[in-house]
Amino acid sequence: MVEEPKSAADYLQATREVGFDELLVANHSGATACPLPRQADSVKTARDVTRSTLHDWGLEELSDDAALVVSELVTNAVRYALCPNGQPEATPITLVLLRLSPHVLLAVTDPSNEVPTPKEPDFISENGRGLYIVETYSQSWGWDHLNRGGKAVWAFFSARH
Repeated sequence: MVEEPKSAADYLQATREVGFDELLVANHSGATACPLPRQADSVKTARDVTRSTLHDWGLEELSDDAALVVSELVTNAVRYALCPNGQPEATPITLVLLRLSPHVLLAVTDPSNEVPTPKEPDFISENGRGLYIVETYSQSWGWDHLNRGGKAVWAFFSARH
């Protein structure tokens, strides 16, 4: 029997009443949110924010893997997330990092309800490896629908302390 994938809240052992929307608006010092325009240079901005935030949290050892994963998630959001009203500026993608000691959850939200679908990696092609990379470099990954519409694709990391 195939199990249903766990949501971020399930993975973090939160109660089922706490969905991803609540995690995103959690008001605590271990959270960073960065709206990003839907353009290619947002990938660099997301990497820089991720590295800087992890440095500030004393979690530099996660920086390389997290920066690689966030690059893939933001690239996918910029490339594939279709805005429902056709106005990309009105609905930016958002990078969110949550420190849930000793763990870090990073997520990229976008306005699309389309489910991220992993493909068999083609190591010769220029694309198609993004979710494979996310799966390889994070402890776990998944996605959640947002109550406001759209989705959050997330990756989970644990500090090696």
